[in-house]
Amino acid sequence: MARHYGINENPLLPPHFTDAHRALIESTREFTLREVLPLANRLDPEQGQMPRELIEKMAEMGHFGILIDEARGGLGLGVLEYCLVTEELARGWMSVASIIARGNGMIGGLPACLEDEILPRMARGEHLGAFAMSEPGAGSDVASIRTRAERDGDEWVLSGQKMWCTFADEADFLTVVARTEPYDPAHRHQGVSQFYVPKQRGGFPEGISGTPMRKIGYHGWKTWELSLDGVRIPLEYRIEPGGRDAGDDAGGFRLAAQALAVPRVHTAARAIGLARGALEDAADYAQQREQFDRPISDFQAIRFKLAQMATQIEAARQLTYAVAASADAGAMQPRQAAMCKLFASDMAEAVTSEALQIFGGAGYTSEFAVERHWRDARLTRIFEGTSEIQHKIISDSLLPRPGSAA
Repeated sequence: MARHYGINENPLLPPHFTDAHRALIESTREFTLREVLPLANRLDPEQGQMPRELIEKMAEMGHFGILIDEARGGLGLGVLEYCLVTEELARGWMSVASIIARGNGMIGGLPACLEDEILPRMARGEHLGAFAMSEPGAGSDVASIRTRAERDGDEWVLSGQKMWCTFADEADFLTVVARTEPYDPAHRHQGVSQFYVPKQRGGFPEGISGTPMRKIGYHGWKTWELSLDGVRIPLEYRIEPGGRDAGDDAGGFRLAAQALAVPRVHTAARAIGLARGALEDAADYAQQREQFDRPISDFQAIRFKLAQMATQIEAARQLTYAVAASADAGAMQPRQAAMCKLFASDMAEAVTSEALQIFGGAGYTSEFAVERHWRDARLTRIFEGTSEIQHKIISDSLLPRPGSAA
């Protein structure tokens, strides 16, 4: 089993870290090594689905209620703790680190009338969701979505196409982003809302059909293309931005866009976990693999690769923890979340690639977990907003937008 480079060996621990933080890290790390990593090593090569038993064990650990307040059955912790748990889980399998967002990340995907009922169930892992925003023609450009939500008496009727909806089949509800008004190029951001669509676990409700998408990684669960045709939900299942009517202004679009800020920090933590796994495995392998009658860890080229990888991980970790702490203080800006995701995801792709290089030909097989870390790290530069979108968010915060007055 690989040596554990990580938080306890880190001389740059933030001063606000407490014994409670350390205990959370250690308990999650032990859970990952005992429950997650063996499962990932077995199921990922065969593209198997993570069992419900694992989800139930994670629920017992409180993983789905990290951000849910204690009065509603959650742990009542913050984004920093969310990231600490995520990093440890991602070290085993990024899909497991991602599934906790089906609770924590879906808090804003509930209508106010259902929060008291559903949040305690969500914290217990009994009511988990999936987010349906992207479409065949709307990925990074959220404002171009075409899925419609039309009012018919006391119901909304949803119709359209959705892409990249992971966990849609096993979720207990979908949060669907749709338009209450036809698309208007002159007012692209107006008329966008989110809708809560309840469903039975293991299938789709009347009016929704799905096709699994073929992926090169992110195994353990299915990602779906969905077709919505006359899906009916009560009027109160529209999720209002701050109690305002999303159909009258761009409030619904802002709600959807703002909902990506914490997930981007969450993605950074996932990227760090993946990179850590690659580093730990590569360091372990380098001490076992012999060439020229000695371990390859004796060669300066390998040693310097590992040193560079460790430094890159440490830099991403410090940035991520700082941004997470800012989020908990209510001071996180979109630019910070974008920087965090951009830096960590680019780092993870580089580090996992170098780790695979240390493994040589063995790394390009499914016999070692390093290729899983490498495949999944590549995805962190795409989902929750591509790296190019993060560059745009950051540059727009520094410079006048193209075409605007200086």
